[in-house]
Amino acid sequence: MNEAQGPTPAGTSRPYRSLADALRAHRIPDENHEFIVAVTGAVGISSYIDRGRYIEALRRDGAALHIGRTYTNGFSEDEQVLVFGRVLPLLPSEGRAPYYYVNHPSVLPGAPSAARTSTGRSSAPRAAKPKAEPRAIKTKPIERDYGTCDVCFMVKNAAGRCGCDD
Repeated sequence: MNEAQGPTPAGTSRPYRSLADALRAHRIPDENHEFIVAVTGAVGISSYIDRGRYIEALRRDGAALHIGRTYTNGFSEDEQVLVFGRVLPLLPSEGRAPYYYVNHPSVLPGAPSAARTSTGRSSAPRAAKPKAEPRAIKTKPIERDYGTCDVCFMVKNAAGRCGCDD
């Protein structure tokens, strides 16, 4: 759980009509949607609110859950959440003590990458890109010395004049 928590940067918040809308708005990876729906269904959520960096899921009973891109936070120490037939392993929260959090499947070891899962592409080798043309080397302009004025000691311009010639 490495994401920062806090109020929205603008200090505003708005409710979402559904969890699907909230997940889409926060660009949470598709491979986590089914897991998050199962978690929120297991604990009983009444509404979802935009809090900027996370979605606040208000429970009917207990503390609100914070749903981030890679975690869901807000479980109590003695709480057991049963999802897909197994109890979730809860980890102590660093930024929201005394609560616990659970990582989403996309950050667990061995999880498929988001690019392959969401686009449906295979792991076939890609075609080689053609080599780019070499860039032209920029040359520096030649600096010329037009001399200095014997009277005011200023550098003369290309016409051989300085400020005291006026």
